[in-house]
Amino acid sequence: MTAPFTADTWPIGVGLPQLVGTLTDGRDVTTTGPQAWRPTFHEVAAAGFTEIDLFTTFIRISDLDADARSSLQRLLAEYGLRISAIPLARRSILDPDPDRATANLEFALETVRAAGELGVGTVCVGLHQPLTAEQQQAEWFWLAPGEENPEDPAVWAAAVEGFRRIGEEAARAQVQVSLEMYEGTYLGTSESSVRLVTDIGLPNVGLCPDIGNIVRLHRPVEDWRVMLERMLPHANYWQLKNYLRDHDPATGAYFSAPAPLETGYIDYRTAVGMALAAGFSGPLCVEHYGGDGLSVAATNRDYLRRILAAKIAS
Repeated sequence: MTAPFTADTWPIGVGLPQLVGTLTDGRDVTTTGPQAWRPTFHEVAAAGFTEIDLFTTFIRISDLDADARSSLQRLLAEYGLRISAIPLARRSILDPDPDRATANLEFALETVRAAGELGVGTVCVGLHQPLTAEQQQAEWFWLAPGEENPEDPAVWAAAVEGFRRIGEEAARAQVQVSLEMYEGTYLGTSESSVRLVTDIGLPNVGLCPDIGNIVRLHRPVEDWRVMLERMLPHANYWQLKNYLRDHDPATGAYFSAPAPLETGYIDYRTAVGMALAAGFSGPLCVEHYGGDGLSVAATNRDYLRRILAAKIAS
């Protein structure tokens, strides 16, 4: 099978959305600099990673001046790390508050410019909003409903316009933009996701088919194979995580919990084969919620490299 990378060279970054941007003493991680960044980079490198997906909830690269960016690059190099993607979490350009929506759009534009200047090829954006109070109190945040995008053609058009503007700015910076699948948003189903990216109509704007965000929900969901069949031809970046999932028809009850890629509900051996067959060539990101997320992500990385080796050679 023809592939753009070998199993050993395919960029597989660790995503750590659980990292927060504030130190225990209240200082901002971004502005504190290398003193605050070093412990995380040390742990990531010790887990065997050479790539990291740098979430803006941890470090906001757009807020770093030239000296700080140089310090970031030197520290990454010290640990043998490179940034494979920049995900923006919960910075929706459709926030119900107009001021926040405008600020989120500008933040995305500034981030893609900064990514280009740092040589980072992918920025991932989405339409999911900050966690509600109920989500923050739940055992797992996805067990409580979050904010949803309205069925309103004008709001849909605003999403298309905003993402197109981000995509055009990213193209000037030689950066790919990936739209993250997430429930309750215009990226909440495979059909809607494909329609949105098609309406945007830019070659550097694709999809992040994060189907893990969907299969964990305690309700009926699309078959993961159907989601991938639709979205993979448009995918340019992929966040991968897995969950146990069960449903009791007698009571209507659902169950889900985080699981390593190889033991969860989604068969990622089949999924990776589907991606390669669809011509997917983007970076991969391994995530895991709960427990020692970094160590589970490392086992996920090794599992993916074994699958890639088998699939590429077949």
